Amino acid sequence: MPRSPVPRLAFGLLVAVLLLVAVTPVFAQSGTHVVQPGENLFRIALRYGVDVDALAQANGITNTWQIYAGQTLTLPGSGPAETGAVPQPESPLPAATTPVYHTVQRGEYLASIARAYGLTPEQLIQLNNLANPNLIYAGQQLLVSTGGAPVEAPVEVAEAPAPEEAAAPVTSYTVQPGDHLASIAARFGLSWTQLAQANNLLNADHIQAGQQLIIPSASSTALSPDLGIVEAPAAPPAVVTTGRSIIVDLSDSRIYAYENGQLVRNVLVSTGLPATPTVTGDFAIQRKYVSQLMTGPGYYLPDVPYVLYFYQGYAIHGTYWHNNFGVPMSHGCVNLPTPEAEWFFHFADIGTPVRVQY
Repeated sequence: MPRSPVPRLAFGLLVAVLLLVAVTPVFAQSGTHVVQPGENLFRIALRYGVDVDALAQANGITNTWQIYAGQTLTLPGSGPAETGAVPQPESPLPAATTPVYHTVQRGEYLASIARAYGLTPEQLIQLNNLANPNLIYAGQQLLVSTGGAPVEAPVEVAEAPAPEEAAAPVTSYTVQPGDHLASIAARFGLSWTQLAQANNLLNADHIQAGQQLIIPSASSTALSPDLGIVEAPAAPPAVVTTGRSIIVDLSDSRIYAYENGQLVRNVLVSTGLPATPTVTGDFAIQRKYVSQLMTGPGYYLPDVPYVLYFYQGYAIHGTYWHNNFGVPMSHGCVNLPTPEAEWFFHFADIGTPVRVQY
């Protein structure tokens, strides 16, 4: 009896299907990623162990901050495998551990939190998509580790100079009694700003006898155009010549700190608006709070950092809700950048004299 052609035909179809599967291009299972709410490109790149710039380029993204939930991203290096290749199990991602979060405490600010976890403020901003790094609040959860690859700070690699162009060795100088930064700089053929920058001096008026200063060669010192050191205007005389004191000058929107009659720090501030001016006169620090809720007509400000009350409800304190320093902004208080407010908080004790003047 002749065999039925049906089994033979079915066998032929099965072989054809298997051959088709064998020659079909194979795509990596992790070839795409669907963006989830709260994710950013930097965090996704860390998760898959790819370079953020390569991820942006693979998806035609020119602004790495602009991705949206639901967007499908192609992962670099996840194109079709060679024809006829046998699919291999997908390589496991780095061991997934629980992301680490930090709960913001009263009085904390971004730079101090970043420093505690070995990060830069820029990395912490990027990890958390912070639009305003000055606006963080007690109880807020900040991502400080994704649980995967460590966050790496961008490193700028400078081209090494040729041997004949190498900078002269850096020397040092010990500050002598009566020295000033400008006179020391002139002695070595530098400007005072170059010397301040080389030594990370935030206040060029405050150097002390016995202090060691780095003296770079003039040829190797390129002054940064955005140097944050501002030459202070003529500072008012100290209130006292013994101990510490503070002067707030409303005419130039600055606060000055003195020790034994010598200026040690000056900072641009914001003081009271015309309708709510800052009180003037001679006062003293009465109360200190690491942070405090401040409320009044038209404002509600939780966790105001580093508060120094000097008269009734008037205080010197940190500010996270604006950065318009040099412009009247307050209801009578003296607004400082939060890191500067922390410095004054530790500088001033209860009873430290405070003069507010025009």
